[in-house]
Order: sequence, then structure tokens, then C-alpha cells
Amino acid sequence: MTDAPVLTGLVRQLVLAEIIDEATAIKASQQAQRNNIPLVTYLVQNKLANSRQIAAQAAEQFGVPHMDLASLDREAQPKELISEKLARKHRVIPLWRRGNKLFIGISDPTQQQAITDIQFSTGMNTEMIMVEDDRLDAAIDQYFDNGSKAMSGMGDIDLDEGLVFETEAEGKDDNAAGGDGDDAPVVRFVNKMLLDAIKSGSSDLHFEPYEKTYRVRFRTDGILQEIARPPIQLAPRISARLKVMAGLDISERRKPQDGRIKMRISKTKSIDFRVSTCPTLWGEKIVMRILDSASAQMGIDALGYEESQKELYMAALKQPQGMILVTGPTGSGKTVSLYTGLNILNTVDVNISTAEDPVEINLEGINQVNVNPKQGMDFTAALKSFLRQDPDIIMVGEIRDLDTASIAVKAAQTGHMVMSTLHTNSAAETLTRLRNMGVPSFNIATSVNLIIAQRLARKLCSHCKKEVQVPRETLLEEGFPEDQIGKFKIYSPVGCDSCNGGYKGRVGIYEVVKNTPALQRIIMEEGNSIDISLQMRKDGFNDLRTSALLKAMQGVTSLEEVNRVTKD
Repeated sequence: MTDAPVLTGLVRQLVLAEIIDEATAIKASQQAQRNNIPLVTYLVQNKLANSRQIAAQAAEQFGVPHMDLASLDREAQPKELISEKLARKHRVIPLWRRGNKLFIGISDPTQQQAITDIQFSTGMNTEMIMVEDDRLDAAIDQYFDNGSKAMSGMGDIDLDEGLVFETEAEGKDDNAAGGDGDDAPVVRFVNKMLLDAIKSGSSDLHFEPYEKTYRVRFRTDGILQEIARPPIQLAPRISARLKVMAGLDISERRKPQDGRIKMRISKTKSIDFRVSTCPTLWGEKIVMRILDSASAQMGIDALGYEESQKELYMAALKQPQGMILVTGPTGSGKTVSLYTGLNILNTVDVNISTAEDPVEINLEGINQVNVNPKQGMDFTAALKSFLRQDPDIIMVGEIRDLDTASIAVKAAQTGHMVMSTLHTNSAAETLTRLRNMGVPSFNIATSVNLIIAQRLARKLCSHCKKEVQVPRETLLEEGFPEDQIGKFKIYSPVGCDSCNGGYKGRVGIYEVVKNTPALQRIIMEEGNSIDISLQMRKDGFNDLRTSALLKAMQGVTSLEEVNRVTKD
């Protein structure tokens, strides 16, 4: 039944606009509520008001657009998004979509439950467009007569019956497409969220409970986007389902838990999810990181290195000893960069061992160790063990303290290739961070071969990006080379059905620095990060800002994205 206060507002507006008189409006609203049909439908069916007048007035009252269904482009209507049952129940029709936003035609803007149900069913942000009531049913008939079959509602999801989830904790299979009774809709909804995240290329899923709402968000191309708002009453069941899949204790709701899920989507393809729960004020927030082993096998050419930077990385990988350090904030692609290098080195004639917290990407032929400080297996213990196992190449997930740094440096000085990460903002700060940890300057200068600082920038969609004219003065202020201005084009995002707001995918922005004799001298003289950075520029190594501007000059990304991920 329509919400009374909103309904009263619509009636009052129709009266003020002299579309119907007050007595007719009151009687119509009462009859519509008694018959459990929308007021607009009642007015039109009983010829008490003109459908076009109502649509125009309701659009103005509720601040939504208004369109004539006669002008609808049938070819542009999205297919297989809304089930026929759902569309007819709420009398709505899908009009078009833009990225993750679905626009629907509706004749009664007070039907807020329709928006809620469609958002939950499709996992998309939904916006209403006012259309004429007397044309709506015919448009719905025509839309579904054209053969559109939907699998969008929770009860309508037709997932692969062979879809299997496997928890590492229990080592058993769980047919996630199953489920019975009241849990079946929740099982199917969770399956749909996981599959949608994989299809959209997302890196993380966030399941977030609040006092009156429950929200699901995906991090796609580094940006969080709201995908669905399931009913808050389902929050405990969704959390329980995810914890069962991850092999966690569903009775423990007061402490954080970590787990892992392996999702087998075919005989040869599987995706891992790293699951983390955290008790919040209104329930357990669950974040899932998607770990795809295929990302480490893309090849170095797919990561976005400039040709000179790729040659420096490849040359460092060929060295028999020394350290390669990859640095950047969380989520900047450090693990993929390291594993791309390890994949190149992974041959039968070398012994490779890694210590990670936790292991994110599984690669056959590499001995991978999960760090577990509670059991006495920290980075230091793992490194000491590796050095007694005849290693050629050692990868340390992260250098966090002096003990780990010292052992890694000594390993690099005694004939081993060591690869690791640090959380610093630039290559220069990486060298000073090691010194601040307590590593002697001489050891840093003689052990570090290469430093890679990196960020991830969103790539412009090749289908819809458009050229923009930027004043010469602005380009100079942004840092573009003066002698190159006029020789390149700048593009900006637009947005289409093939992308997310004008962007699709991400590309690496890199600062790749070889430890030259001049840099070694500054390190041994205990120069600061500014001195080191200036010498890097003299040696011809691009900083992150310069590399990002090159990507904009190549039309790969936009100037707005360059400014988002780098600073001058």
C-alpha cells in the first residue's frame, strides 16, 4: 500500500495544479488505498485525470525526469536485468543503463518499494523516470514479448548448479548453488554478489550492516561503488552464510576472524577469496579480497611499464644477487608486480621460497609460507629457515622491522636474490626508511639493486573517451614538457554501457630506479630523501608524476586521474 504522507502530498499537488478537484482527490485516494492500487492508476483507469498531466505534475513535484514512452529507443533497453514477474508486480519498465546505474520507467513516484526491490534484485543503483500510466502496460508487454528473459530477482537467479566453494579450514566442498527453505534466497544472493564481483573485475567486496540499512559495495578499478541494499533483516543470515563458506565460527561475533574461500567456477578455473570479519556497532562487517592467480601470469607487458622501465626491471631480475624492492600504499599492485617477476624467474633450475602474510596468489613451483606469528612463524623465522634450504630466490611479503630487514640484506649480500615490499611513497623514501629502521648505510648501498615505487590509475574507456581542449598554461602548470605541448591529445571520461563512469581497468604508474654509483655515494654519506630524489632525476629516472603525465599524453588515462593518484 502506498505510504500515506507521500500520497497526500501527491494529491495536494494535483489539486493545486487544478488537475482534479479536492473532493474527487480525497475520494480517489481513499478508493486507491482500499483497492491496494497506485493512485495514478486509479485516476487514469476511472478517467478522473489525464495521464500526461499527472506524469508531468508528479515529475515536477518529486524532482524526477519525465519522458514520453513513444520516444523510447527499444534497442537501447537493457535485457535480462529485471524479471517479468518483478516488472509486472511494480508496473515498471527498464529504459536504459549507464554503467552501474539503471533507469526505470514508473507512473507513480510514491512506489518506493519498487525502487528498493529492483536495486536489491539487480545489484544496481536505480533511478526513476516518470512515464504516462496508460502507456506503461503496453510498453511492458512489448518489452517482454521481445524475448527478454531475466534472472535478476533473488528467487529468479539461475546460477550454475556445478558452482562449488571450498574452504581451506575444513577442506570440504560446499555446493553453494544449493540451499533449502528460508536460506535459499540468501545463498543465491551471496552467490550472485560473488559472481558479479568477478565479472566486473572488482578487487574487494564489502558487506556492511548499519542501524536501519545493509549495504554491499564493490571496489572496482580502485573506487568503491554501492551495488545492493538487501533488507536489514537479512544481515545476520548473510553474515552467517559468508562465515560458513569461509570455514569460520558462526557463533563468534565479538572477535575479528580471517578465512579463505576457493571458488571453482569450472574444471580449470578457480578464484580465491580472502575473508575478514570485524564486529561493528550494528553487526559484523565482512570484507572479501578477490585473489586471482591469473593476474600474476598476465606478463610484464600488461602492467604498464614504459619500455625503459621494463628493461631496468628485467635486467635486475637477471642479477644473481641483490634486492628488488617494490613500494607503494596498500592496493597499489605491489604483489602483482612481485609475482610477475617471480613468474619470469620460476624455472626448474632455481629454488624460490616466499614468506607472506597471507599468501595471496598460489603459483606452482614456488615454495610459499604463510606467516603466523602466534605459532612462532614470523618473517624473521621464515627467512632463517629459507637460508638453510639452499635458496636461489627469496621473496618476503613485507619488510616491517629491523630483524627482517637485516636478514634480507645479508641474504642479498651472500649470493641470493631477495624481493620484498615496503609501505613508502617514493623510491627515495624507501632508502631512507631502511636507514631509519637501523640498517647501516653501507649495507643498503651495496645490497639494493632496484626500487620500484608504484600506483594504479584507472584507464579511460576506449569506447567513449573524448578529447578535451586544455589551455597551454594549465598544461605547463600540471608539469607537461613544454617542448611536447601540441604534440599530444588529452582525453576525459564520458561513461557508456561498457565501462564504469568512463573508466575500465587500471594501469600501473611506476618510478623505477636503479641504484647507480652516484646514488650509492649519497646513501653512504647519509643524504636525505630530497638529495636522493634530486640525484635520481639527474640520472634520468622518471618520478611517479612524470610517469603519470606520460600515460595522459598517451591517451591511456585522464588528467583528473593523474591528479588523483599522484602529487607534484
